[in-house]
Amino acid sequence: MMKASITHRKIAMATLLAALIIGASGAQAEGFAIKDTAGVHLDVTYDGKTVARYMYAFDKSTEETLHETYKPYLHIFDAEGKAPITKGSGGQYTHHRGIFIGFNKIGFEGNTYDLWHMKGVYQIHQRFEAKESTNWSASITSRVHWIDPDGKVILDEVRSMAFRKPRGGVLLVDFTSTLTAASGDVELNGDPEHAGIQYRPSDEVDRAATVYAFPKENADPKADRDYPWVGETYTLNGKQYSVVHINHPDNPKDTIYSAYRDYGRFGAFFVEPIEKGESLTVNYRFLVREGALPSVETIEAYSKAFPGSTRGLPAFDAPGTAPWNTSAQKK
Repeated sequence: MMKASITHRKIAMATLLAALIIGASGAQAEGFAIKDTAGVHLDVTYDGKTVARYMYAFDKSTEETLHETYKPYLHIFDAEGKAPITKGSGGQYTHHRGIFIGFNKIGFEGNTYDLWHMKGVYQIHQRFEAKESTNWSASITSRVHWIDPDGKVILDEVRSMAFRKPRGGVLLVDFTSTLTAASGDVELNGDPEHAGIQYRPSDEVDRAATVYAFPKENADPKADRDYPWVGETYTLNGKQYSVVHINHPDNPKDTIYSAYRDYGRFGAFFVEPIEKGESLTVNYRFLVREGALPSVETIEAYSKAFPGSTRGLPAFDAPGTAPWNTSAQKK
């Protein structure tokens, strides 16, 4: 009986220990975490599901791999964490990729370089300056060099992306880019179609179903300046998604939002000089969810609280007035 009692106690203790290990493991799996596949991509997960993937590889061993990796960008994943709802390389306009930044006319040392289509120039991830995750947020900071054809650093970029889960939303991303003119005076220039901070949905979108939303009635994105935000809904594999691109009030003025293409690429463009050794910092917020856009009241609440915590902000599906919409142009 004594041996049986001891055996039972050992089994009970083993069971309790296993439960504690499983419980601890479960606790660690909840909330945000970061998984870095070194030299390839970094995943941001929430409750064990991938919510975003930072594509930062640079591989010039073949023409194909160079084409795929000539600039880093951020994928956003579906609510199941199975597949991106943003575009990678290939498809129409292969240089459009997820959430990305670039300018097709960068003035530097008397020349103009195209760091949008990436013609003989590159954006190369150097290292991660920081990687942090908690139950309720995650953030990564990537140092990126914008390189001219001779290998000289035109811009030394510190690109930070902070992630949170808004109530009723797929993901909230705060995107901050600090661009330092490393080797000489630089002018960021181009046009609204080929420059700025952009969001590109997957290439498989239903183009007939793409719709944009603006913070004013009778909006004309080709003429208007300095929108505080622009929204978009798009349909992918029969499922509707919406994204709001929020413009921080301290960003450069005379910003133009190119928000009218039926394939869904839209974003903020500006012209800005940066003197040698000086820096420009820009901040944007992306709200992504399944289904239709939230109300104007909800969007403006997130806009006014930017940057800052999502705590105390309304749910994405709060009732209210829907944004003013306009159909996409089919070209």
